[in-house]
Amino acid sequence: MDDDHAPVDFWTALMRGWHGRCPRCNKGRLFSSYLKMKGHCEVCDLALEPYRADDAPAYFTIFVVGHIVVPLVLLVERWGAEPPLWVHALLWLPLSVALALVLLPRIKGAVIALLWAQKVAAPKAVTGGFDPSA
Repeated sequence: MDDDHAPVDFWTALMRGWHGRCPRCNKGRLFSSYLKMKGHCEVCDLALEPYRADDAPAYFTIFVVGHIVVPLVLLVERWGAEPPLWVHALLWLPLSVALALVLLPRIKGAVIALLWAQKVAAPKAVTGGFDPSA
């Protein structure tokens, strides 16, 4: 962390990431498009490339959407007089897709902020030669 910037606590960084903002300055944006992460913050010049979320946001999104939709499906099945399958498809497919599309960039921003707050950067790629750590 640079001396120019005040320290940021874990929860503040997490909320900044959730809102798609730079975890350090809260002014720059994390994404240049829906899920494409910027290489660095345009305001404070924080390098964002080392903080790679990989597949974690997708897993967390599936986890959250599943924990919202499945109980609702069970409630409708129990107290909805066992509606036909087309009713379930009509209700739960659009809801699942909408929730996933809304949550995915927010969860990805929070994961990137979490990695930054915990100083968990991806290792630099080894160029050429044999890598004994592999």
